[in-house]
Amino acid sequence: MVKRRHALMLPYPAQGHVKPMMQLSKILAARGYYITFVNTDYIHDRMVKSGSAHSGVDFRFETISDELPPEHGRTHQIDELSESLVDNGPAQLENLVEKLKALPDLPPFTCIVYDGCMSWAQKTATRLDIPGVSFWTPSACGFYIYLSWPLLKEMGYIPLKDKSYLTNGYMEEEISCIPGMPPFRMKDVPNFCHDATNYMFKFVETQGQAAFSADSIILNTFDELEGPVMKELQERLPVYSIGPLLLEQKNGFSDSSANIWAAEPSCLQWLDEQEPGSVVYVCFGSITVMSDEELVEFAWGLEASKQSFLWVIRPDISHGASAKLPVEFVEKVKGRGFFVSWAPQMEVLSHPSVGGFLTHSGWNSTIEAICAGVPMICWPFFAEQQLNRTYVSQVWKIGMAMKDVVERGEVEEMVKRLMSGKEGEEMRTRICELRDASIRAMKEGGSSYNNLEKLFVEIEEENRS
Repeated sequence: MVKRRHALMLPYPAQGHVKPMMQLSKILAARGYYITFVNTDYIHDRMVKSGSAHSGVDFRFETISDELPPEHGRTHQIDELSESLVDNGPAQLENLVEKLKALPDLPPFTCIVYDGCMSWAQKTATRLDIPGVSFWTPSACGFYIYLSWPLLKEMGYIPLKDKSYLTNGYMEEEISCIPGMPPFRMKDVPNFCHDATNYMFKFVETQGQAAFSADSIILNTFDELEGPVMKELQERLPVYSIGPLLLEQKNGFSDSSANIWAAEPSCLQWLDEQEPGSVVYVCFGSITVMSDEELVEFAWGLEASKQSFLWVIRPDISHGASAKLPVEFVEKVKGRGFFVSWAPQMEVLSHPSVGGFLTHSGWNSTIEAICAGVPMICWPFFAEQQLNRTYVSQVWKIGMAMKDVVERGEVEEMVKRLMSGKEGEEMRTRICELRDASIRAMKEGGSSYNNLEKLFVEIEEENRS
């Protein structure tokens, strides 16, 4: 009798990492894998409160602790979260694995799929003599930047000499030393690069270099989108493009099982009442924090555009005590503006009323916009989001790049250009072509489908050897 295959899934504890790991878990489950999904206590509690814990999935959920106090900001203090996971995660994972191995009704582990920022899990996989699969949730170009950290240091680009380099024009300097990538600016390099004494400077380099120890590496992208970068990566590493994972619908599950925020479906009813292609969807993800002044500039820019909009405003999106919009603004946009604290994003982007997306350029949001065929206005917050903005606006030409400093006039102008201008229509055509390519990639015989098949074969072969 063939024993059931068993995958232990270990995401980094943030919404943008848990979601794609859950999507991959569902694909593995549809292939017959038993899934043990390991969150931190904090993330698991958030999922319970949002009503999404265990929703629609028949997985075993386990937890480890991030060893931070309840009041800690977590992803708002990502350096401390990452350091605590590096210090405490390995022992906790080992203890959990030994506890699970002692349970008689559980199949033996077949592989560990771990977030690329949790690379210490590879040691556990090696000890168990099973494949360790490193799942990097950024874009391929974002992953490539982290992999190229030593080169950027060697060439003298990073770290910055001092703080004056942020304002003396240096951030506009062009970098063209990474094969397979078009020239990009210093400001497109993740802002972890600024200060070598910052924990994240060393962390991203360490995690990137740890990829060379992984048995396999997977990325939530597809060759038709990031082909030149994938080609360069595949010359150095056993890396597979297996996305967009959200297009795998065979199991019929929804993404509600991965939310740490409770989505408000009322926004879909409001969208039903709007004209086709008339609504701008505004969402800056689960981590972005802005000043009260930036929030107000976005608000009045949207008002001046005279465009209908659906705006996700998390309670903690502002540096202030809570995100509060001017009363006069709310009055002026009554009827054409709709506000929620969280939305079912893919359902929103796929809605026929949505014609544009004002986004922080996180990779999940970017790939979802591509799959929905919705062009973007990009205002990135941190990490590789700046590089995603450059690819969206200059390489793929499916969106517009906002300036870093928010000005209501620019918000108004870009919304108008995107929603009713010729430029926006051209971007809509291009992104729909990429949408169609993403669908083909995930269908039987497509590039991502074939890569998934190769990955399954590799896992099987390594378990037999």
